[in-house]
Amino acid sequence: MNEKSKQIKKELLESFYHKNQGALGLAVTASILIGTFGMGVSWIMQQLIDAASGVEDARPLSELVLISIGYLAFIAFCFCLHYVSEPVFIRRAMKQYKDLAFAKLTEKSVSSFREESTATYLSALTNDATRIETDYLGNTISLFQHVVSFLSALLLMLLYSPLMTAIAAGLTVLPLIASLLTGRRLETAEKKVSERNKTFTGMLSECLNGFPVVKSFQSEKEIQGLYEEKNHDLEQDKFLRRRIASLISMIGGMAGIIAQLGVFLIGAWLSIQGKGLTPGIVIAFVNLMNGVLNPISVLPGILAGRKAAKGLIEKFSDALAKNGEMDGSKEIGEIAEGIRLTDVSFGYEEGKEVLHDVDAFFEAGKSYAIVGGSGSGKSTLLNLLMAGGKNYRGEIDIDGTELHEVSVDSLYANVGMIQQSVFVFDASIKDNVSMFREFPEEEVKTAMQRASLQKLLEAKGDAYLCGENGSALSGGEKQRISIARSLLRKSSVLLVDEATAALDKETAYHVSDDILNLVGITRIVVTHALEERLLRRYDGILVMKDGRIAERGTFDELMNQNGYFRALYTVAQ
Repeated sequence: MNEKSKQIKKELLESFYHKNQGALGLAVTASILIGTFGMGVSWIMQQLIDAASGVEDARPLSELVLISIGYLAFIAFCFCLHYVSEPVFIRRAMKQYKDLAFAKLTEKSVSSFREESTATYLSALTNDATRIETDYLGNTISLFQHVVSFLSALLLMLLYSPLMTAIAAGLTVLPLIASLLTGRRLETAEKKVSERNKTFTGMLSECLNGFPVVKSFQSEKEIQGLYEEKNHDLEQDKFLRRRIASLISMIGGMAGIIAQLGVFLIGAWLSIQGKGLTPGIVIAFVNLMNGVLNPISVLPGILAGRKAAKGLIEKFSDALAKNGEMDGSKEIGEIAEGIRLTDVSFGYEEGKEVLHDVDAFFEAGKSYAIVGGSGSGKSTLLNLLMAGGKNYRGEIDIDGTELHEVSVDSLYANVGMIQQSVFVFDASIKDNVSMFREFPEEEVKTAMQRASLQKLLEAKGDAYLCGENGSALSGGEKQRISIARSLLRKSSVLLVDEATAALDKETAYHVSDDILNLVGITRIVVTHALEERLLRRYDGILVMKDGRIAERGTFDELMNQNGYFRALYTVAQ
């Protein structure tokens, strides 16, 4: 683990106990008190049996009845305390853990999600979180109970008979060692199940998202086979994990049977021989063995489970630490001069450049189109302007401030982006425009009007639910919602990446027209639609080829050059 990963792991572990110490303290107190039950019950049993057997100096039966009633009241109190405190502690701990984990996730850069599998985080916040709740938090409480149960039972056994205690210890030491050695295998099995869960979750997400493609290609049987294969692998690893846990439990159970039977036989013989053991002490000893053996049988599994759960937290911390947002410290305001690129080169992989020595200037308030063939670097250029990759060479200056030095929050506050695929939440139109933030009502209405959402609002109202990923809206309506989002945030620069590629020709024209009609905003538009009516309206057109800017100018200037742009335009017509 690197230092950042260690720090994140520390914060995640501390989140369990933040403002949660009171509930934890009560839960631990209840567990400690419950751990003494075996000692109390065993002592009462010993006293009752000796009184019934006529042992000399035994307590009167009436006194023992009163003690038993009082002890039952004590037990009821302990169970009530446990019932109230433990669920409260675990609920708050898991909420704080997942809240912090998601907050850390949102700190990652946009480019991280192009390089990583989202299944990692889906699995970490669902399947892995369940294991952490059970094996780490749940076992934290029960650990105290089992330790106190073991120590209190051992103490009373020593008071009754050191010799019998030594015999009992000898009967349990070898099974204990075997159980501890087996418990180490559980951590490895738990991590393997976590990896399988991640793979299975990712495959399932892909199958569901690609369902229309599956149906159109009639690949149901093949996808079913893929699903069954991944499902089999997951269930097989879960089976192996359960088998290891069962083995640990079985070894502990065998230890208990051997030890209890041995203690009972030896205790009975010592009692018959008059070695100072009464019938009540023998029975109490056998009962106390539960308090010793039960922790011995379950503690290895508890400790292994806790270690495995911490391994899952460590794995999650490593993922969260990877590709984090590289944040500068300088704040920028509304962009008044423009954005200048000087000798900018960039590649996603070492030694494989996508952009080569790009020079460009986007003047504030003007509109620019970026055109070129597929793979020419158009979208990569826009991603760089959104801090999608900080390992570029050259300079990107925003109003004179180099992008490396710009705070990401201030960049996102002033630069908005519209992509071909617009994500829309299953919420109201208003909530999707405001992204669930609070804005003055007039500002929301103005943003929606400027984004040409009037027809949709008149027909359905701003409370209309958009459906899962905007299933109740058309492509053009989703794009206009995306435009309204940027306008509401008062972005001074709007980056548009093939926003109309999936729309029909008429809708695409109207959306592009809406973008060009925006006043006072710098618009940088990557487009495949080489339509003269629109291209003539841009203040400048940049033509990209093989990661370089091959030509630049207005529509008429580029057509008069009779070069690469004219060839692209002619083919498009």
